Amino acid sequence: MSDAPSLASPLTLPSGLRLSNRLVKSAMSEGLATDDGRPGERLERLYARWSRGGAGLLLTGNVMVDARYLERCGNPILDARAELDAFRRFARAGKSHGSAMIAQISHPGRQVNRFVAPEPLAPSEGPAVKVLAAFGRPRAMNESEIEDAIDRFARTASLARACDFDGVQIHAAHGYLVSQFLSPLVNRRPDRWGGSLENRARFLVEIVRATRRATARDFTIGVKLNSADFQRGGFGEDEAVRVIGMLGDEGIDFLEISGGNYESMALFGLDESGKRAKTSTRAREAYFLDFAKTARAHARMPVLLTGGMRTRAGMDEALASGAVDLIGLARPLCVAPDLPRDLIERRVDRAPAVEPPAFGLASLDPAAAPAWYCAQIARMGEGLEPDLALGARLNAIRYVANDALRGPRRRRAGLARA
Repeated sequence: MSDAPSLASPLTLPSGLRLSNRLVKSAMSEGLATDDGRPGERLERLYARWSRGGAGLLLTGNVMVDARYLERCGNPILDARAELDAFRRFARAGKSHGSAMIAQISHPGRQVNRFVAPEPLAPSEGPAVKVLAAFGRPRAMNESEIEDAIDRFARTASLARACDFDGVQIHAAHGYLVSQFLSPLVNRRPDRWGGSLENRARFLVEIVRATRRATARDFTIGVKLNSADFQRGGFGEDEAVRVIGMLGDEGIDFLEISGGNYESMALFGLDESGKRAKTSTRAREAYFLDFAKTARAHARMPVLLTGGMRTRAGMDEALASGAVDLIGLARPLCVAPDLPRDLIERRVDRAPAVEPPAFGLASLDPAAAPAWYCAQIARMGEGLEPDLALGARLNAIRYVANDALRGPRRRRAGLARA
């Protein structure tokens, strides 16, 4: 009899948190919070639905640490002025059918819509993010702003613990602020926060330390880290391996491996020319698995692999290889929320083969698939089931227009709240 773990195998993290199985609903941006940053009933319904689907762990979408800087209008904001009972209801909904519930905590840095923050923050001055002309030119953070951001991550983690979340995941991937500090392309600081990898990783390490001090050893702390930015001269695999060693020294409870950023088309499922990438299922399932095998030699914490996993055979192979301990699913759960239970109980062998419709206009194609999946998320937030017949164009226009319409209102609220 094989001793290799299966999808149904429980796992206890170093913090003591016991997960009932190896499947994780990975973070996606939902955009369903209220204008004042409360999770609200739609997020409660959505996460109760995902919990009913059977994943052992649910990771929320971006929970913002600073009301002035949002990844997207509709992000929940967990800060000193948050309505904690609303977040308690949110956490309770996610745990309603036995899932663990962990809040992904985040600061977007330069990846904040210009309608929310016309002058975003970044480690260094530089050009605006070049996606849909949606971002302003960032300015460099000063020392006090860096320290303030670290404090905000720790405060949000402390509040998450008070609201009965099982832990937090620090978002250090996909080109958000922590990832920006790690990137030699974006971080060109001459001080102790830039230059060498040790200096560029200092922001992440100090956030982990402050978060641990603000919570407790039995509160789970995870990190989402890029294996690479997929940009020439950016954060690469060799540096990622070294950062994993640093995070092991800090005693984090799990590591999620991902990759890319807003300026890397791979994050949107597109090739370098902006066209939809055509890859085999096996190639998609190996997105980051090869790197995970390399990282395993340096990882002293459980490893969560997210990206392209679609078949039970591929997931079982990844677990049996010993390279990973947990399998993350994101977009498949937008169209098949019961997939974790169906895979574990062997009712299906793979995620549904779904190809969201393209917009048909190159400038808006990067928004088409995210908008389509967000529309499915919104349906579940309203208590409805996914609808695979949804079109692309209207949802993409709504997705792009959302921040333009809601942004000024969120900007005023954020400035008043900060």
